[in-house]
Amino acid sequence: MEEQLFSDKIAAQNNVPKLFSQDGHEPPTAYLKFFDELSYWTWYVLEAEKQGDGDYMFYGYVEGLVNELGYFSLSDLNSINEKCTRVRRDYHFKPTPLAQIIK
Repeated sequence: MEEQLFSDKIAAQNNVPKLFSQDGHEPPTAYLKFFDELSYWTWYVLEAEKQGDGDYMFYGYVEGLVNELGYFSLSDLNSINEKCTRVRRDYHFKPTPLAQIIK
């Protein structure tokens, strides 16, 4: 059975806030973590929202070639899975202030 990276149910179970809801809140909190098991890429989800086309848009912190805050989508993560690697959700990750992730 293929792992489901994200859904409304996963968002609710992890209390993931909607896009822009952490604006002005310091420190923002990361609620979910995705990682590429064959590389060093990691995506921390601060906010998420389902879009009109059924895709999910995330705002979060990405550790990759450049570490940065920005937007990425579930379809972005799924397209990585279509190549030779595998993005997974870290089931052991607990909500963490972003300041503890960015050191």
